[in-house]
Amino acid sequence: MIHEILPVGMLACNCSIFGDETSREAIVVDPGDDIAEIRGVLAEHGLRVTAIVITHAHIDHIGGAQKLKAATGAPVWMNASDQELYDHIDAQAAMLGMPVPERAAIDTPARDGDRLVLGGADFHVLHTPGHTQGSICLWIPAENKLVAGDTLFRDSIGRTDLPGGDGRQILRSIRAKLLPLPDETEVIPGHGPLTSMGREKERNFFLRGL
Repeated sequence: MIHEILPVGMLACNCSIFGDETSREAIVVDPGDDIAEIRGVLAEHGLRVTAIVITHAHIDHIGGAQKLKAATGAPVWMNASDQELYDHIDAQAAMLGMPVPERAAIDTPARDGDRLVLGGADFHVLHTPGHTQGSICLWIPAENKLVAGDTLFRDSIGRTDLPGGDGRQILRSIRAKLLPLPDETEVIPGHGPLTSMGREKERNFFLRGL
């Protein structure tokens, strides 16, 4: 499977582009900004977007969703618990001194247990509230990869001091949904370097005692 990771926008959100070599279909996760660059990667591989998945409704992850949707016609997936946060994206933009992006209509509520299919790979939606109430991760067993959004980072976890955040809840989510995954699982966080579940279980201070 094709997998390209582009740090996009002023906060360098890790946008993932997954593509199937046979069907040339693609799933784009967290197109926060720099849509021209994302479209360039899609064109380079000859990919057609069939789904746009948002791990949570912070502006750096969802800011470019409408532009990509308009360009591709692909439906947008987001957990409904983040709808109120998305409805106030103007406040997020003001806090960061950014222009207010055009809002995309959410086509599919990404619920825990939902599944997207790309080629021979299933993308399992894991609802992991804590960073925001609608935060999700994508577990791809065939690729042994986890797209973690801002739930889990290399040596850290998502901040919980913003609206919708809950420190105890994020740890419960990680314990219930992420720690059971295989140690060799590659973790693609929402920002920063990649890691693995085994490394985080061993070295991540926040996960001690879980």
